[in-house]
Amino acid sequence: MQVTSEAVSGVTRRLNVSVPTSRVNEQFEARLKRTAKTVKINGFRPGKVPVNVVRREYGAGIYQEVVSDIIRDTVFEAIQQEKINAVGMPNIEKSELKDDALVYEATVEVYPEVNVKFDGLEVERKASEVNDKDVDQMIENLQKQRASWAETKGMAKKDMQVTFDFEGSVDGEKFEGGSAEDFKLVLGSGRMIPGFEDGIVGMKKGEEKVIDVTFPEDYQAENLAGKSAQFKITVKLVEKQKLPEVDAEFLKIFGLTEEEGIEKLKADVRKNMEREVKNGLRNQVKGAAFDALVAANEVELPASMVAQEVDRQRQQMIQQFTQQFGVQGAKAFDSSMLPDELFKEQAEKSVKLGVLVSKVLADAKIEVDQARVDAYIEDMASSYEDPTEVIEYFKNDKQQRSQIEAVVLEDQVVDHILASAKVTDTAVSYEDLLKEQQARQQG
Repeated sequence: MQVTSEAVSGVTRRLNVSVPTSRVNEQFEARLKRTAKTVKINGFRPGKVPVNVVRREYGAGIYQEVVSDIIRDTVFEAIQQEKINAVGMPNIEKSELKDDALVYEATVEVYPEVNVKFDGLEVERKASEVNDKDVDQMIENLQKQRASWAETKGMAKKDMQVTFDFEGSVDGEKFEGGSAEDFKLVLGSGRMIPGFEDGIVGMKKGEEKVIDVTFPEDYQAENLAGKSAQFKITVKLVEKQKLPEVDAEFLKIFGLTEEEGIEKLKADVRKNMEREVKNGLRNQVKGAAFDALVAANEVELPASMVAQEVDRQRQQMIQQFTQQFGVQGAKAFDSSMLPDELFKEQAEKSVKLGVLVSKVLADAKIEVDQARVDAYIEDMASSYEDPTEVIEYFKNDKQQRSQIEAVVLEDQVVDHILASAKVTDTAVSYEDLLKEQQARQQG
């Protein structure tokens, strides 16, 4: 077999393959003999059909099958022979059977070759600490999660819960999903479109009012996006939040005794918040470093790699739908609602980052630091009731440990990037750090 290859682009190679006719004929004759043993033809006993009869009746079809099989097999032999780092399946573009050889042409996408540039990289590294005010706010949040509601005769204000009926219209016409009865809303929660909650502030039980709002331009229902609407509001109940006392009963919820008191609760809360800050800062600088690396390097991407990542992200979204809405709810989503374009930009970024990180690992000869893996597991285990059990779990489960190793390896790549970048340290509050992290996860 003779093979030549040439570059069509940075990520595509063309193969010209020539397979001797003798190889085709040998396999053709062997296939005829095997077929003769199994084929059923009137006038012949099973297994006794002459090869020449099989050749006359089925020869053309069998010959084409043999040619197809040889192309399928030899194209991968050719890829190996040329030492091509292929991604995706090869595409056979044309083939021709000559007197002395089967000749065909194939193209295959290859893994991108890149020289990673670190010149001019700028990375912002956030720093944050948990202070007493943050701890007090977190304890208040814990109280709010277990709060009760008591009716108030006063006006509705921020953080109060209002039960009301509403009926919406656009250009005087009602629209789907625009009305509800006994709807409960905590004012200031941001659940409704801009202006809706503000319109309810100041209302009392039994009061009716029509408020004017405008749907955002990017509203999910395209028929409402950017349009002005009127909502008739009828308030049925206004309730004020009643926080539970930080007493023995409250402490018991968190496994604490009255003797340990609020100081022990504060210490435990602070410890968890500090762990959260540590993880948040690590994720922030990782995201900033990877964003800088992607922005500084041009990479030509194979279409097949992007397509695979698009499919992966689409399946991930379907799984999220299934978890949130159940199997039937997920089935209600038509595939046209999740087109490739919805994922393509993020998929390209993800593939590009993967290529760059792999190259950094290879060039810098970075291997996973097992001591850092152990430290990561120990830190994570410390938040559990029995840390030793968690540590043993990761020690004995190689698959779970390998996932931690992948995270640590990324951290090591980040360290390598930061060593070559201009790093700016910026202090942020605990609250702002969490907001940035949530925004990044949603984006």
